[in-house]
Amino acid sequence: MSENRPFVLTIAGFDPSAGAGILADIKTFEQLKTYGIAIPTACTIQTEHKFIKLDWVALEKILLQIELFLEEYEVKAIKIGIVSSLFDLKSIIQKIRSIDAHVPIIWDTVLKSTTDFSFLEIENQDDLESILKSIQLITPNHAEVVKLIPQGITVEENLNYLRNFTSILWKGGHKNYHKGTDILFTKDDEIWIEPLLENCSEKHGSGCVLSSAITAYLSLGENLEEACKKAKLYTETLLESNTSKLGYHYV
Repeated sequence: MSENRPFVLTIAGFDPSAGAGILADIKTFEQLKTYGIAIPTACTIQTEHKFIKLDWVALEKILLQIELFLEEYEVKAIKIGIVSSLFDLKSIIQKIRSIDAHVPIIWDTVLKSTTDFSFLEIENQDDLESILKSIQLITPNHAEVVKLIPQGITVEENLNYLRNFTSILWKGGHKNYHKGTDILFTKDDEIWIEPLLENCSEKHGSGCVLSSAITAYLSLGENLEEACKKAKLYTETLLESNTSKLGYHYV
């Protein structure tokens, strides 16, 4: 039992390289002085450079573990990573909300791996809207914004549509302009979060780390804007830690 640290939960894939997924999330939670617990949604065979295959965990096992955790611990924030379908994601969120109507939920919208393996397709726009209404934040990059609204005309129009349902941290690492600048869209505001460090190298799993750092900071009482700003600095510190694809975690 954690006496002094808030419990934070990650529901995401198990990446054996520990660069992404629940292992990276747990490293982040520990560094930020929270107590991380984890539920795997999938087990992958991969390194930071190569993705071989993935086996999904049965939905009923995930839901049973959610119920067990939320009844046992006072979880202060939850991060969700890869899931096999919108149906599974909706079921996961409904299970959480049936037990805790208010815990912040962050969805890291990983739709495709860097090696082009597709994790999730947006089959039903109504289901997507229902999901977004039930969570606090999504953290898509440029390509993921496009995939979330396949019939959208421009990225800007997609963002304006999505912000009707939840807040969006639009990550800047894959943009051709304002590269490295994240933008937090809430229903009424647009907050630009500029990079602070200069010697950053690309890392496997940096998006996972960013979303889990936001989750940790929210559990510690930060508001959404401050959580995003502090999480960005934490992630940049990881990106600056070395020149390989696997970063070192420290505050």
